[in-house]
Amino acid sequence: MRILLIGDIVGRPGRQAVRQLLPRLRELHRLDVVVANGENAAGGFGITREVGEELLAAGVDVLTMGNHAWGKRDGFAYLEEESRVVRPANYPGPCPGRGSVVVAAADGRRVGVLNLGGRVFFVNDLDCPFRVGMLEAQRLRQQTPVVVVDFHAEATSEKVALGYHLDGLASVVAGTHTHVQTADERILPGGTAYITDLGMTGPVEGVIGIRKELVLERFLTQLPVRFEVERGPSVLSGMVVEVDDDSGQARRVLRIQEHC
Repeated sequence: MRILLIGDIVGRPGRQAVRQLLPRLRELHRLDVVVANGENAAGGFGITREVGEELLAAGVDVLTMGNHAWGKRDGFAYLEEESRVVRPANYPGPCPGRGSVVVAAADGRRVGVLNLGGRVFFVNDLDCPFRVGMLEAQRLRQQTPVVVVDFHAEATSEKVALGYHLDGLASVVAGTHTHVQTADERILPGGTAYITDLGMTGPVEGVIGIRKELVLERFLTQLPVRFEVERGPSVLSGMVVEVDDDSGQARRVLRIQEHC
């Protein structure tokens, strides 16, 4: 099975990159399932029903979220109703939506997708991603040997540690959130494909997707600034993973950056 994981989709430019590039990538890499992080897809913060449906119609099979899962109030009901959109499973209490899902490829083969959020330098009130991740991955493995984990976290050390924690249990552990793609894609000793961050799918000329002059104003003045998504050319960042259907172990990894 061949799976494409797409890094954080930022605003309209990121969505346009997905619409433009994904059909060719599906054909080129003979993809079976596409998982994309959509937490920045609606104006840079959160998701809405309209934006989610646009990305699913463009060929994404599962949308994962992160710390901006609640960025758009009208997205709460969508997270609750659309099973193909998942938010971090370690949010505590009765939060809208779900933290994992099992989806089927066109030929019926199934993939479990789990979303987790990090805590180091980040969202401190989340439940432990290591404990929740282990329990959820074990539960998904009862339904399919192929399990993909999107770990939305700040600290590289926390991401690397989770990769080893789930090595041999998950097929893929891919980091998201920083919007800067790392060059450490590899297969861990137990057969889990790993990358610290998939990177960003969105405008290349801003500061991690945001208009550079607004970010500079914030840094120079320390005053509140309303951020807006940058304009201009975009890039689609991610990783293609080939997974053995029976064992769930990764066989090949390929980091990609495709420019519009």
